[in-house]
Amino acid sequence: MNLFRHARFYTTVNHLKDLPATSAEIAFVGRSNAGKSSAINTLTNHTRLAYVSKTPGRTQHINFFELINGGFMVDLPGYGYAQVPEAIRRHWVTLLGDYLQTRKQLIGLILIMDARHPLKELDKQMLDFFAVTRRPVHILLSKADKLSKNDQIKTLSSVKKALQPYIARQQVTVQLFSSLKKQGIDEVNQIATDWFTRQTNLITDAEKPDQRTTD
Repeated sequence: MNLFRHARFYTTVNHLKDLPATSAEIAFVGRSNAGKSSAINTLTNHTRLAYVSKTPGRTQHINFFELINGGFMVDLPGYGYAQVPEAIRRHWVTLLGDYLQTRKQLIGLILIMDARHPLKELDKQMLDFFAVTRRPVHILLSKADKLSKNDQIKTLSSVKKALQPYIARQQVTVQLFSSLKKQGIDEVNQIATDWFTRQTNLITDAEKPDQRTTD
């Protein structure tokens, strides 16, 4: 089952107080111009589900999309180099940070990085910031088609090596991805499916009556 294929827009919010009552959510985040919107459009097989622009930072709200399993995909504001007024930038930082660290429904983070420029300082800060939640992160090395096959292999290997300190404290996985070549779609889908399945199992186990007996 492709979780993303039939995603539909649900709502958009600009303040935490307006967050909808949902079930489990997976969030997409990345530096401005890392290819986040293109990745979402490719995964959902929809050309305009997430807005793609040559101007970084156009996603200014938290956008929710409902998936066919009843879960939600959340498109978060890009971070980094958007040319926006400082007041708006501060609002984005607060909105993004509070959502990532306080949203109980959030079960995992998909972090998009440009394969040509992975693990920039802001990406490392994002990993550090999210680590306190103990929730898993899956990294998409986007725009992999811009690299030769040999460079793709080298980049994936070097990123995996650099991620070892992060893997030691939480579940962090990484893959190559290309929106243009439709590369890596099945792998992302499997990761997301596993996250939702694990969450469902946790809820089911929590609802089971205590089977222990006392003498």
